[in-house]
Amino acid sequence: MRLREFYETNDVAVSLEMFPPKSDDGMVGLFENLKELMTFHPSYVTCTYGAGGTTRDLTLDIVERIHNEFSIHVAAHLTCVGATVDELRAYLRDAEERHVDFIMALRGDPPKGEKEFKPVPGGLTYANELVELIRKEFPGFGIAVAGYPETHQEALNRSVDLENLKRKVEAGGEVVVTQLFYDNDDFYRFRDSCEANGIDVPIVPGILPVTSVKQIKRISSLCGCKLPPDFLARLEAQENNPQGQFDVGVYHATHQVEDLVARGCPGIHFYCLNKSRAVATILRALALPSIRVHHQQKAQ
Repeated sequence: MRLREFYETNDVAVSLEMFPPKSDDGMVGLFENLKELMTFHPSYVTCTYGAGGTTRDLTLDIVERIHNEFSIHVAAHLTCVGATVDELRAYLRDAEERHVDFIMALRGDPPKGEKEFKPVPGGLTYANELVELIRKEFPGFGIAVAGYPETHQEALNRSVDLENLKRKVEAGGEVVVTQLFYDNDDFYRFRDSCEANGIDVPIVPGILPVTSVKQIKRISSLCGCKLPPDFLARLEAQENNPQGQFDVGVYHATHQVEDLVARGCPGIHFYCLNKSRAVATILRALALPSIRVHHQQKAQ
């Protein structure tokens, strides 16, 4: 099944994003949580890798195991960071052999301590170049690219950011998955701007349910997303109550998703942080006839 096809049905495609754990206990927890999330029949699961291109091999180990254990479509992240073109090709060949279906093609963030992205000698500078490489030499992969409802932090302005996104789509990106956001109006403005600029692929909102006010403040400072003042105030009112923070965050995310689906989003991409409780709570709450979770089981 092609990646874009998940978003061309009457169902809502749910995708889940995980990351490589740092310990054996973390790996056990990841797969225990995935077992619960599989009961909601997601369309596919993605796995990131560490900063600076670390854990690439572990990423492929994880998605291969997810494929084998759950018979589901899987996607691996790939960035330009710290890799030559030949190393990128080697990763993609390995991914093919491990039953990876889709690639999330990203430029990647500058290494820690650096303000500007600089490719290694023999590497790539922009995400659209990575998309071109995949589309030309590895046409069997579906390709997703990243979009930024509140504009990428390094972009000069929104127009430049949209031009960069359009280049990625024209190079072969089939689906745009967005950075996290907490005000749906930001997403709708972004979606309208994409349409106005001729970006005609599915735009899939990325949702990170908040379960810790301290954690989301750190994440938002890194990625540049804003927290609506009323939402932040409700979280801070529960600063000494972990369950209260969870309840406030999941309530907000549930209403975000309900509104996004009602206004025509073809899918939702959940940033799970290797946990299941928040996403499972949201999906249970939205088990309505109008919000049907799409699942296309993958053959072994």
